[in-house]
Amino acid sequence: MPQTRDKLLTKNFVILSLVNFFLTLMFFLLNAIIIVYAVDKFHASTSQGGLVFGIFIIGALIGRLFSGRIIHPTGPKLILIMGLIFFTLATSLYFVDYGITFFILSRFIHGTALGITSTVIGTIVALTIPLSRKGEGIGYFSMSQALATGLGPFIGLYIRQHTSFHMIFSFCLLLGIISLVTAFFFNAPILKTAEIKHENLGFKLSSFIEPKSLPISVIIFTVAFCFSSVLAYINLYAIKINLEDTASFFFVVYAATVLVSRPFIGRLMDIKGANFIMHPVFIIFGAGMLLLSLANNSGTFLLAGALIGLGFGNISSCTQAIAVNSVERDRMGLATCTFFIFFDAGNGFGPYLLGLVIPTTGYNALYAILGIIGLATSVLYYFLHGKKERTHLMRMTA
Repeated sequence: MPQTRDKLLTKNFVILSLVNFFLTLMFFLLNAIIIVYAVDKFHASTSQGGLVFGIFIIGALIGRLFSGRIIHPTGPKLILIMGLIFFTLATSLYFVDYGITFFILSRFIHGTALGITSTVIGTIVALTIPLSRKGEGIGYFSMSQALATGLGPFIGLYIRQHTSFHMIFSFCLLLGIISLVTAFFFNAPILKTAEIKHENLGFKLSSFIEPKSLPISVIIFTVAFCFSSVLAYINLYAIKINLEDTASFFFVVYAATVLVSRPFIGRLMDIKGANFIMHPVFIIFGAGMLLLSLANNSGTFLLAGALIGLGFGNISSCTQAIAVNSVERDRMGLATCTFFIFFDAGNGFGPYLLGLVIPTTGYNALYAILGIIGLATSVLYYFLHGKKERTHLMRMTA
């Protein structure tokens, strides 16, 4: 008799993917307009605008750091509901006008809430996806993030051009409320008491960071650092090369490529192993960045977006699957937390540090250098994880 495949698209999986989509959509929507809002509303300086953007990431890092260690002992559904309440209340702070300092504080609080909720969601999804379909499942789940990455900036800029910032904040508040209501309808997995080790509650490094996930987290930090240059500077680069009208479609092409590729890439990873996927996607990502550095027309510019989507879009989901596969069930919360801390750190610190070198290198040389780093990350991956996985697979087939 043919073997029945483990079920993947359950009610819980769909609900969590929807909530993740709404939260990620808000993140990228606000990122697209928040510095402009700070300048228009509070007459913020360039440094203050950068702080308004970056303080959110710092808040998310802190939220992740403390949520990962309490997910299993407290219960994932309770933490998620509390986190979404916190997130929705934080969104309402955008309507309060007490000056730039209060606005920066509001962004920090909002980021902390997102760090908590997204870590919990990632952990629950990792727990509910069958082990035999982990790569495929995380690939499907990550499609919600990819879609939000493309739609968020597009919606934010569209609403800004046709209405007001107040309407943008109202839309985000509505999405927060919908996310909160939706989360009540899923049933979180419950670990058996024997699976929850009390050592997770101690105040030591392993209570906040999962050591087994550190190698692959270093990989995602490196690639996210490179990709942050696209998130932060693609519009300015497009203006410089006279492709401003094409820039709005860059992330649409990026998202479409990820949506098409992730399901079968994730399944191939489950069947063939991570190494079969990871080395090619590093090369594709690096090639996309190099092509971006050479772009001088719309076709080349959008083709670079497609290659970067195929590369980075699948690097992010596959490395997340590796991170959670490397630990026991009771450590998946910390593994997810560790992964996203490094992911956010790369995206958060990248724009600031890269912004310091742009006056020297220019955008073309910057993207070329980052493309070379993307290619070289394949070698780094081999020594940090790939060699170990290859040895493991050889033992499994011996």
